[in-house]
Amino acid sequence: MTSSERGQVRPLLVLVGPPGAGKTTVGLQVAERLGVGFRDTDRDVEAAVGKPIADIFLDDGEQYFRALEAAAVAAALREHDGVLSLGGGAVLSPATRALLAGHAVVLLDVDLPAASGRIGLNRDRPVLALNPRATLKVLLEERMPLYHEVAGRAVPTSGRTVVEVVDDVVGHLESGG
Repeated sequence: MTSSERGQVRPLLVLVGPPGAGKTTVGLQVAERLGVGFRDTDRDVEAAVGKPIADIFLDDGEQYFRALEAAAVAAALREHDGVLSLGGGAVLSPATRALLAGHAVVLLDVDLPAASGRIGLNRDRPVLALNPRATLKVLLEERMPLYHEVAGRAVPTSGRTVVEVVDDVVGHLESGG
């Protein structure tokens, strides 16, 4: 009997990692391969407020966004039984980190050069707006311990194809990890 059949919904997999790690790209493909749904908490926040995250940061501030993000993660952990991708800063919340305990969490690990190349000068990433590479470097240094705190496994993405990363993540799930 699955958790859904017992009335408890639990994501099959939660992906965490910094901007540019590939959480959405990998998450969509893992979900497709496993035949389950995919959910991205950044999209949940945008849908709830009716505007892009960059506009939320600009209009309402990061603190407001982080509160919305924490609520979106809590709801998704209760409601979604497929692959769940969290925004890069979701692990900043101690409450979110506590909620992730006991879940199958995989860190998509990326180094600075690979992440910088993937995100470029993406204006949809408000925390990287001023000096993307320098800001990303600081984010990686500050957040990496938090990602490792919540993740049961880290999967490297730098210098690898999406298919290689997806194979690694699916293999981890199939081995009971």
